[in-house]
Amino acid sequence: MSAVVNHRSTPVEDSFVDSLIAGESDYSPVSDYLLRSVHVTHRQDSINWILNAHAHYHFHPLTAVLSVNYFDRFLSAAPASLEWDNGWKFQLLSVACFSLAAKMEEPEVPLLLDLQVSEPRFVFEPKSIQKMELWVMEKLNWRLRSVTPFDFIDYFVYKLPQSSCANEHRFYCQCSDLIVKTIRVIDFMRFRPSVIAAAAVVSAAGEGVEIPESYYEKVDKEMVRSCHQLMEEYLVDTCPSVRKQWRSDERPAASPDGVLDAATCVSCDTRSDDLQIVRTRLTGDQDREAKRARPNVQEEQP
Repeated sequence: MSAVVNHRSTPVEDSFVDSLIAGESDYSPVSDYLLRSVHVTHRQDSINWILNAHAHYHFHPLTAVLSVNYFDRFLSAAPASLEWDNGWKFQLLSVACFSLAAKMEEPEVPLLLDLQVSEPRFVFEPKSIQKMELWVMEKLNWRLRSVTPFDFIDYFVYKLPQSSCANEHRFYCQCSDLIVKTIRVIDFMRFRPSVIAAAAVVSAAGEGVEIPESYYEKVDKEMVRSCHQLMEEYLVDTCPSVRKQWRSDERPAASPDGVLDAATCVSCDTRSDDLQIVRTRLTGDQDREAKRARPNVQEEQP
């Protein structure tokens, strides 16, 4: 898994880090998200699919993290009356979030039908995914440039002793892998992105590195220790298996178009600054996908 490597000889401005930390809560699910009726099994299946598709296309690590960030933020902002109790609804949301993240970070994005890899049980038409994308962006208030642990890596690496990072590229890759792995374990949702980044750097540095007290100027030391301990317990030297298929005990209750139309009213004419950043490529998708027309939801037969 690749990571963008920067020169650790360049310090990160404290004011910039402060602004990122101040905005962390704006790009995170609401505080009581995990206390709600979150379908943990469906969420885990969704994350597994995202990570499989991410690995299939060799996308950047940030794309996977953004996908899950959009996924959780959408569910935390969705109306409490909305019932998300069907696997196909979560799958549609997963595809939409993955597509949006890819459009934000990747230089080339597959067509929407091609994006649905890893043997999904349900295959969605591009128009259904596009409608879901609009709904996701609306619920996220068009704020797709999220604050993630990757925004803090350079700051915490710079805080380490120079000798702790002999192989810079490998060090950054280790941090990157740990951050991506955290999205599998729901317990990490109680930590802020800055704390996850600090803990990932400590974990990648290893036991022999003495962490200076100045390392904790921007983050709570005990929270970093708790997050680091969780990483050592669940993530280091582990490679959890990924289920490549969606759970087979779910059946759609209604068409995606019907659910989307009833649950939200998003205008295709909606505009925002962030929307202009997203490289939609919808026109090219529609031209090619029209030749491969399918039902809105097609259930793959075993």
